Amino acid sequence: MDCGKVGALLLRLRKEKSMTQKQVADHLNLSDKTISKWERGLGCPDVSVLGELSQLFGVNIEQILDGSIRPNAPEAGNLRHLRLYVCPTCGNVLTATGNAEVACCGRRLPPLVPQPAEEAHAPAVEDTDGQYYLRIRHEMQKSHYISFVAYVVNERLVFVKLYPEQDAAAYLPRLAPGILQRKANKKLYYYCSVHGLFVV
Repeated sequence: MDCGKVGALLLRLRKEKSMTQKQVADHLNLSDKTISKWERGLGCPDVSVLGELSQLFGVNIEQILDGSIRPNAPEAGNLRHLRLYVCPTCGNVLTATGNAEVACCGRRLPPLVPQPAEEAHAPAVEDTDGQYYLRIRHEMQKSHYISFVAYVVNERLVFVKLYPEQDAAAYLPRLAPGILQRKANKKLYYYCSVHGLFVV
């Protein structure tokens, strides 16, 4: 751990929060001299305060220890780079429009890797009154079901959460013609609790 880099980062984070050294010290039950020492690179925070520093400044402990925060490229934040995450513990579904560190239930989540839809999970679509009615031939039991459908057209995302013992079906707005036709900037995702993420 490079105390100089860590100190420079802590100084930057403190100034971003418009806090004084005394305010940070009071929050951590330390002296402002200790904060000054860290910021000048003359010492590093003890492991016992890293969690509180992380909470106070809203950054990961790993970033504090590394002494740097690496932002994503600005162009990454659009739906062409959509990433979907599912927590294996609670089933929470999260999305990101670029690279992200996503965690739930105390665990870091990897992005789901979409696979082409296979025949057993193939969707069928009816065009009804300005909407698409999507049905997926799939069981809907608590141990094996379709958890959600995500329909992406250009810069719009329609997300429908599904639950066991319902139909594996959803109404989706007609954002573009031909939901299953492969065209630029249009994707249909659906997630099987056993087999993972599928894409059409």
